[in-house]
Amino acid sequence: MELSSVQQPPALNQHRQEQEQDDEAAASFSRSLVKMHDKEQETGRNRYYMILLGINYMCLFVGSVSSSLLSKFYFNHKGGSRWVSTWVQSAGFPLLLFPIYLFKICTDRKPFTGFTPKILCLSICIGFFLGINNLLFSWGNSYLPVSTNSLVLSTQLAFTLITSVIIVKQKITFANLNCVILLTVSSVLLALGSSHDKPRGLTKGKYFIGFFSTVGAGLLFALYLPIMEKIYRKVYCYAMVVEMQLVMEMAATALATVGMAAGGGFSEMKTESIKVFDLGAKAYWLTVGFNVVTWQLCFMGTAGMVFLTTSLAGGVCMTALMGINVLGGVLVYGDHFGGLKAVSTLLCLWGFCSYIYGIYIKTKEQENQMDSSNSRKKMSIDHQPHQFMELAEVVTHNS
Repeated sequence: MELSSVQQPPALNQHRQEQEQDDEAAASFSRSLVKMHDKEQETGRNRYYMILLGINYMCLFVGSVSSSLLSKFYFNHKGGSRWVSTWVQSAGFPLLLFPIYLFKICTDRKPFTGFTPKILCLSICIGFFLGINNLLFSWGNSYLPVSTNSLVLSTQLAFTLITSVIIVKQKITFANLNCVILLTVSSVLLALGSSHDKPRGLTKGKYFIGFFSTVGAGLLFALYLPIMEKIYRKVYCYAMVVEMQLVMEMAATALATVGMAAGGGFSEMKTESIKVFDLGAKAYWLTVGFNVVTWQLCFMGTAGMVFLTTSLAGGVCMTALMGINVLGGVLVYGDHFGGLKAVSTLLCLWGFCSYIYGIYIKTKEQENQMDSSNSRKKMSIDHQPHQFMELAEVVTHNS
């Protein structure tokens, strides 16, 4: 008689069925625990990611508004060296050593780990490129009111969309296209309504030099953002972004220093502080010092936004601050604020809000797709981490 034909005792069959049910219940419970753990881990990772994103946007917010107002303050009180104004935009690069040293203390990663000769050369070349952009911005800011200068710079968003499509294959959606159109119309209205908005003693020729210098700065910055996004795709952590920014700012400072040395900028600084600046030497050096700090906040915030989001998102966030710069110029310096400029500001804010709403809808769709995908995925508890990803890990891992 074959073994397979031997009937098993009923008690043994019942025991096996109960054992199988227990195993299935245990497996189901394990899958539930893993699913819950993965959801909690993702929540923790997103929380720290949003903290890092918020820190970078605050740096961008404070740096952008403060640097624009302080640069105008320098020129309003008879400071006239455009090389000095260019130099302070990047001379604060030693301040970046503080977060780099902090990352070293809080994590196991050594500074400049992963820096290849290619990345080093790219950082230096882009730093020189950034130095030219800083010089154009200084020319524009020396001639134009803060409000006009800020809103003209909003044209960079249209250029950023075009360069992003070409360089990083940015998809054109209704939200970003609507935002760009509104901000472009905003800038056109500004140009039409700003012909009377010139400081005293400024000739029409110099006004147009300032206007087109600002447009040129916007064009260069629109090219800079998607190039950096493409490079950041090869960068595996936020700490490395800070280190690249340090190298770029050093290169930009070297370019500005050569220009200052050739044009007598260093001796001009001493003469300006003692004889030219109408608030005295102490106020002059405080203005220069605060300018150095705020510009570093602005550029580091921009780099962080591009790394954590996209070049277009970084450009939109910068443009969102234009309305604050306009109000700052009106409140602090008494810049003219007519009807066309008011409409221009409203269009700027409208465009930003529409873009943010588009991102919100897209994020919700992605979350729904992710939840649907996770519900169909077979879960396993092997090799799962047993703690949330901390902020230090977000800094030193690809975000």
